[in-house]
Amino acid sequence: MQIQTAHGPAEATLDGPDRPAFLLVLTHGSNGGVEAPDLLAVRDVALGLDGAVARVVQPFRLAGRRAPGSAVKQDEAWLEVVGALRERFGDVPLVQGGRSNGARVACRTATAAGVAGVIALAFPLHPPGRPEKTRVDELRGAGVEVLVVNGDRDPFGVPDAADAAHVAVLPGERHDLNRNPAEAGRAAEPWLRRWAASPARTAR
Repeated sequence: MQIQTAHGPAEATLDGPDRPAFLLVLTHGSNGGVEAPDLLAVRDVALGLDGAVARVVQPFRLAGRRAPGSAVKQDEAWLEVVGALRERFGDVPLVQGGRSNGARVACRTATAAGVAGVIALAFPLHPPGRPEKTRVDELRGAGVEVLVVNGDRDPFGVPDAADAAHVAVLPGERHDLNRNPAEAGRAAEPWLRRWAASPARTAR
């Protein structure tokens, strides 16, 4: 499914039923794709709960760029994508998430998108070696419950337990969360069940 935005086209790969219990919208990191093992693990869990999953390639990646550029434009495009997906799937509970930079987008836009919750995979708390450049305000300011799943060896840092509704720290994992990606899915499962039971919300 290709979705036109003010900042170029995005592309959503859809899996699951046409009339799902909930919709999960996931996206990639700055230089990654929607086939990342942790994204696929969370997708598979959502499908097992009768959810539909949209894995979104954002406009900057579809255009071949490796960096997202302006956060304002990135967030504007993301909200257009979410709006189009809401039209496609109707009034069902919506959860959004992503890995790395995609987790930042999901947190920044959570309130505007009207989501029930956010899954933040490998949330990049700070640039490697620069803990003073913290991005914790994006996490704390999401306005909804956020599940963080990070590896304990992530050079981008690990959020504190107080920074989100729950912080799952996976032993032995680095930023790519690819040593045992099924653990990311297991961490997400109870939260997807919880959010799927939430009343559907509309974007404000």
